[in-house]
Amino acid sequence: DAEGIAHDDCDVRADGLSSGRVAAWIAELGWEALVNTRGTTWRGLSEADRTGLDAVKARNLILAHPAVMKRPVFDLGSRRLVGFKADQQAALREAG
Repeated sequence: DAEGIAHDDCDVRADGLSSGRVAAWIAELGWEALVNTRGTTWRGLSEADRTGLDAVKARNLILAHPAVMKRPVFDLGSRRLVGFKADQQAALREAG
């Protein structure tokens, strides 16, 4: 809002995510870019859930526990950005 960039908010916990959308994000960005292994949700998962992660397991994990996904995810139409560090903010300003 402060940057004047039009956007839609999606609360992944309340609104959920489709399997197809998560699979597409993983195909584009890689599951490593989407799974937050530093958060409390990750730490609360069983060892079985945290080991042997691959694209399919990561998709299922995000669908079951949306808070394990790094956020925000920005859908710019032609590409997606994950996070809100300085480089992502700069890319959003350029795209906006």
